[in-house]
Amino acid sequence: MKKLVLLLFIVLLVSSCKQNNEITDDPTMTESELNSDNQIKRDELTIQSIEDIDSYIQTMSIEEKAGQLIQAEREGITLKEIQQYNIGSILSGGGSVPASNTPKAWVDMYNDMQESSRNSSSQLPIVYGIDAVHGNANVKNVTVFPHNIGLGAANDAVLMDKIGRATAIEIKATGVNWNFGPAVSCVQDIRWGRTYESYSEDIQRVASLAAPYIKGLQDEGVMATTKHFIGDGYTTFGTGEGDNLIDRGDVTVDMDQLLNVSLYAYEAAIDAGTNAIMASFNSIQGKKVHGDKTILTDLLRTELGFEGLVVSDWEAISTIAPDLNSQVALAVNAGVDLLMQPYNWKDVYNSLITNIQEGTISEERLNEAVKRNLVFKFKAGLFTEDYIQTPGEIGTATNRTIAREAVAKSLVLLKNNGVLPLEKDAKIYLMGPSADNVGYQCGGWTSSWQGEHEANLFGGTSIKDAFEKVLSSNGGILVDSPKKADIIVVAIGETTYSEFMGDTPDLSLNGPMSLPGNEKSLKEAISYNKPIVTLMIAGRPLLVNDNINDWDAFVMAWLPGTEGEGITDVLFGDKDFQGTLPVTWPLTNEQASDSMNMDGYFEIIHQFNYGDGLKYN
Repeated sequence: MKKLVLLLFIVLLVSSCKQNNEITDDPTMTESELNSDNQIKRDELTIQSIEDIDSYIQTMSIEEKAGQLIQAEREGITLKEIQQYNIGSILSGGGSVPASNTPKAWVDMYNDMQESSRNSSSQLPIVYGIDAVHGNANVKNVTVFPHNIGLGAANDAVLMDKIGRATAIEIKATGVNWNFGPAVSCVQDIRWGRTYESYSEDIQRVASLAAPYIKGLQDEGVMATTKHFIGDGYTTFGTGEGDNLIDRGDVTVDMDQLLNVSLYAYEAAIDAGTNAIMASFNSIQGKKVHGDKTILTDLLRTELGFEGLVVSDWEAISTIAPDLNSQVALAVNAGVDLLMQPYNWKDVYNSLITNIQEGTISEERLNEAVKRNLVFKFKAGLFTEDYIQTPGEIGTATNRTIAREAVAKSLVLLKNNGVLPLEKDAKIYLMGPSADNVGYQCGGWTSSWQGEHEANLFGGTSIKDAFEKVLSSNGGILVDSPKKADIIVVAIGETTYSEFMGDTPDLSLNGPMSLPGNEKSLKEAISYNKPIVTLMIAGRPLLVNDNINDWDAFVMAWLPGTEGEGITDVLFGDKDFQGTLPVTWPLTNEQASDSMNMDGYFEIIHQFNYGDGLKYN
């Protein structure tokens, strides 16, 4: 009897161990129970077409499949771990770059990672993603284009295709094949720190610009990511996640209203062939999008017909459920195919396996997510023999010319009492905190997540550099004293920021995100009793009602990037102004959430309305 009891105890213990199957940091690459005895051996299979992917997946173990659903940060993982865990994707966060930060250093890093992934048990390649949101602004000496809000002001679809192609070329020069852009955010409250990532408050304008950019990017061999689905830009001020004022907050309008004003851009992006969509950090009526199956599956997949890859945002699943296992299960079951978990990816990997073994994530859903990742990689050309990359050129004259064109077309003339265009032989006194700082011109997501205050960033052309070039060639001069000047040009604006770090309750010229020298420079300029041209370098409109009467001309230049000569092309009259306001310019902070979408819009007195913009002729 004792022997029988002991035998039963051992059987139960073994059974329990099999069910729990605790995962360690040194996973054993065994064949999964999902694989049957009659499956084709791995070495007899190659992925030469999308049709081959289903058969390949049938040879994969649970562990190999789990690894394909992981996206880790380059600084948070080793080459050995990429191989050991069959990692599906790597990304660079803002400012995460190889030491020398050259195309060769990027390519060498990429090739090493790719070699590790090819030596994994699954032999599957990685796909590498970056935020090249206004050119590949991660790498030294690249071409940095205007941020999206400036491109929204330019409102030129042909130009967007050219920018997409130029950006792709400078991404591929580093070996990378995936861009986390474009954002099709439709900003409705410019106090949001991501305002400049939005083309416009008008979803029609957003859609018309995002689609050709996607096409240009992907025609040159870089995968696009349309983001962030859905509600991005519609969050209500005061509902921001944690201490944020608005970023990652709650969309409080009802679902029907939200869909009416935001779906158009995603339909256009899907029609343009976007291969990936990133889920949004925000909530809708209190429910986080990353855990909402009605949004990520029912709406995106069933209604809109999107068949590509859904990737999560940076650690975005952390707030959708109380514990990691629940977060992972909820996100994957909601429709996320790739989990962007930069540093806790190993815990997420283990959680995936636990959820799969316990049935919380089904075999069907797992295989579906793996397939979408492999199809994505196939479309990116990663199953060819020539996956090893070689460095390319960045900051080329051709691409800088395109960026210069974009700057010129993005400028918006809002006031002119006859002092513009400037005379090329004039004596000009240039002043203000933004007059000689390429870092301020580029804004956030340049060299680092929050941007840089570096005056000569990336070898770009500052406003001062551009003025000196025009004047020195035409008998004019930048004078060192206002007393010698015919006219004064004051360049003011914002500091650099991104995401929730740029949320602000105050859009005034001395608000938290504004440069400290703004008001001092303007007061000083007035005291000289000379004509004043004010040039604003900012990611959104700032309040100017208390100052604008003192200015003879006012130009909004947004965040133009590295090519300052695009500004002088227009200010000196070689080109006319083309830009129009893509967002409403408020009179007060209380009007920060006014937009052309509201009822009775034109009955309200704003500083300037959506669509405003003057020309010389």
